[in-house]
Amino acid sequence: MSGARRGAAPMRIPLFPLNAVLFPGGLLPLKVFEQRYVEMTKACLRDDAPFGVCAIRQGPEVAREGDPVPVFADVGTLARIASWDMAQLGILHVAARGDARFRVERFERAPSGLVVADVVAIAAEPRVALTAAQAPLRNLLEVVATRVGPAHFPAGGDFDDASFVGYRLAEFLPLPLPVKQSMLEINDAGVRLAVLQRFLLERGVLAGGEP
Repeated sequence: MSGARRGAAPMRIPLFPLNAVLFPGGLLPLKVFEQRYVEMTKACLRDDAPFGVCAIRQGPEVAREGDPVPVFADVGTLARIASWDMAQLGILHVAARGDARFRVERFERAPSGLVVADVVAIAAEPRVALTAAQAPLRNLLEVVATRVGPAHFPAGGDFDDASFVGYRLAEFLPLPLPVKQSMLEINDAGVRLAVLQRFLLERGVLAGGEP
């Protein structure tokens, strides 16, 4: 499982609990219309600051006034706004890009209704080259990248890097949310790929080692 970066000081960020998992280097389109999140987005744009994306374990994405804070995962990903548009008044369309993972140390609900948290960044994984046995996963990712198209697939990726391949497969394949979250929390690229490969073999996505 993932561990906090040694010696890293906690930083306070707003959290965006979602029924989604954002991976480092990934892209996440967001439709922002709740006032508290519109103001959060404006502040992040103004200050060139990140916010945190955490997967919801229990509770709704859109909470009503007085609802409890959703139960969300302890590990999330910093998100930076890559682009935005407001085609309709009061509704922001945001493209967020995943940065470092983090672990939530503590959180609270601010008077604005936002959840703010003290988080500690998790160290980036070192580059690990794919093994010959993992080549079917690279082949599968190449198929996925072609199907989703360059507008939705991160540019400049390293298809021979275990972290990149694992994160992108977990991001784009229709995996259950708890499985995606477990892929985010694993802190070893080789282990992540091994788990993914076994999962895909068991479900026939990879047959006999071929995609």
